[in-house]
Amino acid sequence: MFARPWLDGLTALTAVLARSGEMKLATTVAVPVLRGPAATAKILAAIDVLSNGRLVVGVGPGSSARDYEVVGVPWDDRWKRLDESVLLLRALWRDDDEGFQGNYYSTAGIKMAPVPIQRPGPPIWIGSWGSGAGLRRVARLADGWLASGYNTTPELFAEAWRNILTHVAAAGRDATRFPNGIATMWCYVTDDRARAEAILSEVLAPMLNRPLDELRGLPIGSPEDCAEKFSAYAAAGAQRIFLWPLAEERRQLELIHERVLPLVNAGG
Repeated sequence: MFARPWLDGLTALTAVLARSGEMKLATTVAVPVLRGPAATAKILAAIDVLSNGRLVVGVGPGSSARDYEVVGVPWDDRWKRLDESVLLLRALWRDDDEGFQGNYYSTAGIKMAPVPIQRPGPPIWIGSWGSGAGLRRVARLADGWLASGYNTTPELFAEAWRNILTHVAAAGRDATRFPNGIATMWCYVTDDRARAEAILSEVLAPMLNRPLDELRGLPIGSPEDCAEKFSAYAAAGAQRIFLWPLAEERRQLELIHERVLPLVNAGG
């Protein structure tokens, strides 16, 4: 129930499989609580099989109470249900006798086939804007962290990333192998300042219902401005950024490749 129309993400992902070469494929983010974790496990397993094991599964609770109203799931249960959903996905993909039994979901009597190509299943990255509880959840349950481009800054990202790595290490896991990415990184490259301002004020701010000043940190503007913002995130420890052009999607990706990436300092 978003502010503008968009395709179902998992369906759209299958449409590009044949043209995706050896690229990793990612969901950013799927909401298993809304779709149903068992159905989500089946769909994602199919995508992993069809892509020959190239899937990264990004999940989160979503941010719209209306979505939960539509499917008849209490909004206040979203985080507890997400936790159990992650455990249920892994249990179904493992295809072992351990199973999962929670307060909301259970794998009792469920046997899923085929299982994913990746064993014991595709990596699961959890989306978190950076709250203490969210970061601890990422460290406890996830195989990677997805931040939100319009809900962070390089400074906030760096602080949250340090906290996650501390929690991961405290849990006895290898923090040096724990990945991250930034999703919902709205972007638009243009040398025309008036055009950049119009994209911010007439497209993005109304869509997100956010004040303009909260959105000016996004890569919207000249190639030099965008490269500076990407470089700041690289220096803060960001490993991947999932771009979301606000218009002219193909041309924007070409401009980023041709005019922005050569200026990005990824050495940080």
